[in-house]
Amino acid sequence: MDQINASARIDQLISGLPDWRGTTLARLRKTILEADPEIVEEWKWMGSPVWCLEGNIAVGNAHKEKVKVTFAHGASLPDPDQLFNNGFGGKVWRAIDLFEGDNIDERALKDLVRAAVGYNRDKAKKTKSPSASRRKAAKGQEA
Repeated sequence: MDQINASARIDQLISGLPDWRGTTLARLRKTILEADPEIVEEWKWMGSPVWCLEGNIAVGNAHKEKVKVTFAHGASLPDPDQLFNNGFGGKVWRAIDLFEGDNIDERALKDLVRAAVGYNRDKAKKTKSPSASRRKAAKGQEA
């Protein structure tokens, strides 16, 4: 699905949530997109907004009693403001669960998104590096 259709589907999702969850998801979306102008919106996994830049950054979901934003590589990200409050049992992802009345620390969220973008870019560089290509070739794989 192209970016325009994904953005339109996310608009529809948000407008279909007339309560606090729609407002919260809209604020999360705005803050995530403001963190880096190159972030692209996608629509994946049977109806979830996903923000990407050289890989998945985060997915947003509105549940019955909360809005959840899950960072694809959250366990590898610094979280000095302790935004993550869910997913600590997993080895890779971490999430922020927001409930009615919760505030979003937009500066801290932008910092977290920027850290995720940096993580994705570093990961992409490693997979494209000549040494990574040599390792693949040594294992008998194509570079």
